[in-house]
Amino acid sequence: MWIPLVVLITSFITLVWSADRFVSGAASTADSFGVPKIVIGLTVVAVGTSAPEILVSFAAALDGHSIMAVGNAIGSNIVNIGLVLGVTAMVAPLPFKPSVLRTELPWLIGTTLLALYCLFDLHLGYVDGVLLLGGLGYLMWRLARATRTDAELSETFEEELSDLPTMTVRVGLFWVVFGLVILLVSARLLVWSATAIASYLGVSELVIGLTVVALGTSLPELATTIGAALKGHTDIAIGNVVGSNILNMLGVLAVPGLIAPIDFASQVLWRDFGMMLALTMMLALFAYGIGSKPIITRFEGGVLALAWIGYNLVLYQQT
Repeated sequence: MWIPLVVLITSFITLVWSADRFVSGAASTADSFGVPKIVIGLTVVAVGTSAPEILVSFAAALDGHSIMAVGNAIGSNIVNIGLVLGVTAMVAPLPFKPSVLRTELPWLIGTTLLALYCLFDLHLGYVDGVLLLGGLGYLMWRLARATRTDAELSETFEEELSDLPTMTVRVGLFWVVFGLVILLVSARLLVWSATAIASYLGVSELVIGLTVVALGTSLPELATTIGAALKGHTDIAIGNVVGSNILNMLGVLAVPGLIAPIDFASQVLWRDFGMMLALTMMLALFAYGIGSKPIITRFEGGVLALAWIGYNLVLYQQT
């Protein structure tokens, strides 16, 4: 089993590295050709940061492992809220930015309910995939309109783009092509190794997607968020996670539906999606709770982390 394990770890590393280079190259190239910064922010930066999850789901669906892709989408959201926000809030309390309270969190609740509607019949098909991608397109259109009038959103985009390195057109195009190739190869190798480990351990591909794959693709988010909190930039943590979760529901979950539609067991709905929905509602409670400040306290962060641990214990016992 050591060969699939080494390949799995290596794939996670190269997946994250190539996604970063791809985003930097694409953003720099688009800027060189005069593409408006709002377009770059809404497409290259926003979607590109979820490239590992999207490519892994794409590779899994192509290889006939759509259930792993579904597990990756749902599991990544569980990890993002339970582990990433939970642990980070225990390091430093996390405030909700006004834009998150006003726009992004309601969007997350809406996209989660839309995904519930698509999965409620225990089938993820072409219509569901189109519906989810349509929701993603609609939210990007809404975000583009909001950015033109919202100074806070515009400033956020400017900060994200300013953090990316400046490249010549030739260098930028090289990293676009090379980064995308490495992304695709890493995703295929990750799916192969994860499937081999699942077979060796005698567990389902769904569980591997919910745990190992979801955790691996979310570890960079955890490191980045904790690092930002330690530097005092706690206000960006929740927004990053909420944005990532929206893309997981609308972009990542749509991929297996469009490529390889599947039927799945009811436990995916009540156990796994139910846990994701519960964590999302807990996040909303911490944000909009009557008589409380819009902040995730250390205690509330501990509750989120314990919920994630408890969920994984349930998976272990059932497996």
